[in-house]
Amino acid sequence: MNAPIRVLCVGAGHMGRSHALAYHRIPGFEIAGIVTRSPESRAKLNAELGGGYAEFGDFHEALAATKPDAVSISTYPDTHAAYAEAAFDAGCHVFIEKPLAETVEAAGRIVAKAKESGRKLVIGYILRHHPSWIKFIEMAQDLGKPLVMRMNLNQQSSSANWKTHKALMSSISPIVDCGVHYVDVMCQMTRSKPVRVSGLGARLSDELPEGKINYGHLQVTFEDGSVGWYEAGWGPMMSETAFFVKDVVGPKGCVTIEAREAAGEGASADVDAHTKTNTLRRHFSDLDADGKFVRADEWTETGDEPDHDALCHREQEYFLKAITDDLDLTDHMDDALNSMRIVAAADESFRTGRTIDL
Repeated sequence: MNAPIRVLCVGAGHMGRSHALAYHRIPGFEIAGIVTRSPESRAKLNAELGGGYAEFGDFHEALAATKPDAVSISTYPDTHAAYAEAAFDAGCHVFIEKPLAETVEAAGRIVAKAKESGRKLVIGYILRHHPSWIKFIEMAQDLGKPLVMRMNLNQQSSSANWKTHKALMSSISPIVDCGVHYVDVMCQMTRSKPVRVSGLGARLSDELPEGKINYGHLQVTFEDGSVGWYEAGWGPMMSETAFFVKDVVGPKGCVTIEAREAAGEGASADVDAHTKTNTLRRHFSDLDADGKFVRADEWTETGDEPDHDALCHREQEYFLKAITDDLDLTDHMDDALNSMRIVAAADESFRTGRTIDL
């Protein structure tokens, strides 16, 4: 039996906690240590895991002391590039939360380092491991071309969630942080080259750092004529109405996530609700000689609805497989760069007032 992959867990926030739970539970991994700047956060996570894991306040110190086989990075995006590059230089495989980095340039450096080192790089595109989202993409690909893709995820946040959002926005905007997930979905649906991006944004709170926004919207045009929009907003002022839209239209009809559970007071702040699909509704555009619909709408009950921790568990099983089976992750890394380029172009479009050609 192969020795377990020793992984250094960096970050103990919402994502870091879920990934650490997965490493703790998957026999192929062994936690080498927990790194956060907050002693309270790492102690709390260590206790939840049963205690006994080494704790560190400095990443580079932890990397040198533990000499892990892999590093899991779930920190704010402004640290991603430095941490990932140091991990690759130390001969480690890397799992890194989305977005890959603060900028396209930094993301490119991470991918280049991964390829140069021959180590594995898996980016936390959690929806790629959700059976229902895989089915959603598959059904969208049966609608013909071009596609019209409409998606959003607005979050009405307060208390600790608003505090976390403000900390994130000191580094990156919602349209970049959340947008990479959904433009990645659009790219999978079209499998076409994005050619043009427009973006807009708004600053809805004086609590934000100067120059930062907490609402954004992007529009992307693909080479095959497909178009998509995505919006994301964070904060106590955001509406709970239509905060969750996942809808794709093509010549042959449309497919929509009918997220009945993702509704009601406080639902937009519920992380589990962000990935739940509940039901996929397929509408067919076929008409008979009298102009009436030939087929009734169909609902697909997806059944397999893993919660957030279970999804992170599946992500880490994939990371383990990538390492042990030497998976070719070239497309995975290139797709991550592609989605970064789109959301970065949207941010540039908002700030310059012009459409960006890719």
